[in-house]
Parts: sequence; structure tokens; C-alpha cells
Amino acid sequence: MRNFLLFFLLLNFLTACQPEKNSHPIQFYYWKSNVNFGETERTYFEALNSEKLYVRLFDVVIKEGRIEPTALVQKFDTQKLKADFVPVVYIINEVFQGISKNEIKKLAKDVLGLVQSIANENGFDGFVEIQIDCDWTASTRDNYFLFLNELRNIAQKNISSTLRLHQVKFKTKTGIPPADKVYLMCYATSNPIEEVEKNSILDLELLKDYLKDIDQYPLKIDVALPIYSWAIATNHLGKKKLINGVTESDVKNENFRKINEGLYEVTTDAFLRGVYLNQGFTVKPESISAELLTESRRFLDAKIQSDFDIVYYHLDSLFLSKYNIQDLQ
Repeated sequence: MRNFLLFFLLLNFLTACQPEKNSHPIQFYYWKSNVNFGETERTYFEALNSEKLYVRLFDVVIKEGRIEPTALVQKFDTQKLKADFVPVVYIINEVFQGISKNEIKKLAKDVLGLVQSIANENGFDGFVEIQIDCDWTASTRDNYFLFLNELRNIAQKNISSTLRLHQVKFKTKTGIPPADKVYLMCYATSNPIEEVEKNSILDLELLKDYLKDIDQYPLKIDVALPIYSWAIATNHLGKKKLINGVTESDVKNENFRKINEGLYEVTTDAFLRGVYLNQGFTVKPESISAELLTESRRFLDAKIQSDFDIVYYHLDSLFLSKYNIQDLQ
């Protein structure tokens, strides 16, 4: 009996000493046209045991009445990061306004052709999934869904779609996309140009409101969370501009005066992350704290009953350096 008790205590001790396993696999987006995997990107990717990198290959927009690709990713060395590269294509919602079925079929063929061309050129032609990022609405859902079906038929790949918060809350109107999986975008919770007080990147209370029925969503879900930051700069006329990569530490100097919590006034003409600001402009830095990430993950873990990956937006040393490895686990 004594030996059994000692064995039991030893087993508990060894179990307690084991490092905590990530409850969800961690993956990343990559959203820059000029791809560069530096030491920071590789370190975080490997330390978090990440396997997939979702790379935006190009956007599809309307130029002079024509549907065209733009912002194509430049050729890059996939050997610099040991990852399964998943192609992502961003399509603006207006592309699906008033488009015919024949045009949809052509669009699917053109998108697939360009994806395959870029993948072949960069050595990841063995991809098994194509992700489409589109903020579709009730008026464009039929055309967008037809596009997804057409793309699946001709690609013979898994087709996934991003899923925004309003498409969850109002799923009766916006519909359920014919996708193998959706990626729930838990960021851009409000318009940074319109909101004043809320964190427009991620407001947890708003997230909870929009996702209160997420457990009833009928498709497989992975979750995208933000680690990016920016500042909303406002000029004398009220016109606003986003400055990428800014955190509050960037405005804690003699060029800025704190007006109230989270809002600063430019006290002398100055540059902020390469953007020139005149005296009198206001600046509102927005970022995601490690604590907010933790709270968001806990909420999602409680609400989504199935297993899911977490995909951080995005793999960039500018943002990664603000967090410890443990912050992202």
C-alpha cells in the first residue's frame, strides 16, 4: 500500500512538471506582397510549433469596370520557412455585384490559374487548400457562393472562406458559404474611421455579442486573431488616416501630449512611422494586449465545442516582437 501511494504521488509530480500543451494549434497569416522571413518570424513560427502559413497571393478588384488581379505577391524563397503554404486570395465584395454566371465561371478559372502559377513559381504547388477572403453580403451571397462551388469543382482542392462577425450574427440573411471550412475573423470589430472610444481592432464585448450563437454555426471553424497594431491620425478637418504598426509607446515622447486615455495630440510637426503629422493632429494608437488575447481565446474556447486552430494575423517581426512566445500560446 505504501509503495502504491509513493508511485501515485510521483506520478502526480511528474505530470505537474510537464509543460502545458497548446490547447489549439497555432498558425499564421502572411499579408505582405514582398515576402521576407527573418529570424524573428522563423523563431516564433518554430517555437509555437506552427505548420501552416496562409499567404495572401493577390487581390481581385474592379479597375475601370474590369475585374482584375492586383498587389500580386513577389517571388519568394519558401525554403526559408518550414511550412505548408496555403494560398489566400482577397476579393472585394463589389466584384460579385451584378456579375453573370459566365463571368463567375471565368473568374473562378482565372483565380485558379493565377494561384497555380504563383504556387508553381515559388515551389509550393502541392497545396491542398485555397482560402478566399471576401466580405460578402446578402446582396452578393448567391454569386459568391456560386463562385466557391465553381472553384471547388475545377480546382479539386479544399476551398475555405473567411467569416466575418456580421456573417455569423446575421447568417439567415448572409447565408452559409459552400466551403469545406470557415476562418472566423475575430478582428476589425468596428470601423476605425467612425469609432471614437472602442478599440476598433478588437472589442471583446462586441465580439461576445456577435458570437453568442457561434456554437450553432454548421461548418468547421478555425479562428483568426489579431496581433497587429495601428494608429488613427485625425487632421484639423476631421479626416482620418491609419498608420500601420504604431503602439502607445511610439507616442510617449515630447512630440505628443496625452489628452485623455488612449488619445494624443501632436505638439510639434513630427513623423510617426514615416507619416508626417502636423501640430494639432490627434493620434489614437490601437493594439492588442496579451491579456486581451488571453480573454478572447478563453471566450472562444468556451463557445466553440469542436477543435480549432488559431491563426494569428500576421507573421511580421514588427508585431511579433511585442509579445512573448507564451503570450501567443
